[in-house]
Amino acid sequence: MLVQYSNIPKGEAKVRVQHMDDLWYLSHIIDINDSVSGQTIRKIKIGSGDEMNANVVKKKIFLTIDVERIEFHKDTGALRIGGIITAGPEDIPRGQHHTFNVEEGSILSIKKRNGFLRHQVDKLKESAENRSTGCMVCALDRDVCHFALLKKYGFDIIGTVSGDVQKKYAEGQAKGNFYSDVAKHLTDYVERYSIKHLVIGSPAFWKDELKKELMKKGLHEKVTLAFATCNSTGQNAIVEILKRPETAQLLKEERSASEMGLVEVLLSEISKSDLAVYGIKETENAANMGAVRLLLVTDAFIHKSREAENYGRLDRVMFAVERSKGDVHVISSDHEGGQKLDGLGGIGGVLRYKMI
Repeated sequence: MLVQYSNIPKGEAKVRVQHMDDLWYLSHIIDINDSVSGQTIRKIKIGSGDEMNANVVKKKIFLTIDVERIEFHKDTGALRIGGIITAGPEDIPRGQHHTFNVEEGSILSIKKRNGFLRHQVDKLKESAENRSTGCMVCALDRDVCHFALLKKYGFDIIGTVSGDVQKKYAEGQAKGNFYSDVAKHLTDYVERYSIKHLVIGSPAFWKDELKKELMKKGLHEKVTLAFATCNSTGQNAIVEILKRPETAQLLKEERSASEMGLVEVLLSEISKSDLAVYGIKETENAANMGAVRLLLVTDAFIHKSREAENYGRLDRVMFAVERSKGDVHVISSDHEGGQKLDGLGGIGGVLRYKMI
């Protein structure tokens, strides 16, 4: 994400969306009651007359809204920011509702009445660095291969290759070289996405056949390779591969693995001592007493809080933790660690001292 302007003490920033991952970041940077401005499309009624006879056109205009809802859809990567219009052209009534459909190329100005929380500033900086995850998963079947790029909020299928593979005892010869085609695609993806870690998984021995082709092309000299056995195929195979210990070892420095490590710290404290709380009520009490040194909140819990119009309570908890010099981390619900935290209510904290 390109940060065109920022004044953190005043709670102001202007950003340009460059990648789909930026939408994930914005969904955690922008809060309810923030002021957001940008160019958008709105239906405008031309001329007089009733709604049935009026001429309605779509027009590109510049608007400012007070944010009431934030909707990020992980499956499609779509970000919608809705709220009440507070500024715009003279012919646009104030107080009406409008929704920004944020996409690549969108430029937004953000104004926070209560300023940026520290973890939001960290996300703004992280998004501006535009760091690639550098990790890719290749799920191989007998004659189909799926390629997935690990993202901040899960993974994206970026390609599929199908091949004509020689079947045992079958008549005729297979056309082309399926494994060679897969290796060519992988070589291209490694260069295009600056891949550093490549995990290849398959049932049976197919990954071994592909390994031979990768060695011929010298790909093992450019990236760290890991091979895993899986029982599933297609996208289900990718999910299974990501859970394998071979993959976890490679991704230990990546965001998802780091988040799972934080959740394990919380779970360890829950099991062995009284230096942990979970659930909104207990965590809120501890935060208000300045006892929370590490706060973990899932993005699913944030989404539910916004839907229930109860985000203000969560926002105050996060502010209280940061005010007492604690650290706040938003955990993705896409991986096992986030799902475990969701099972505890979506929020939990590691304490500085035992609560009486």
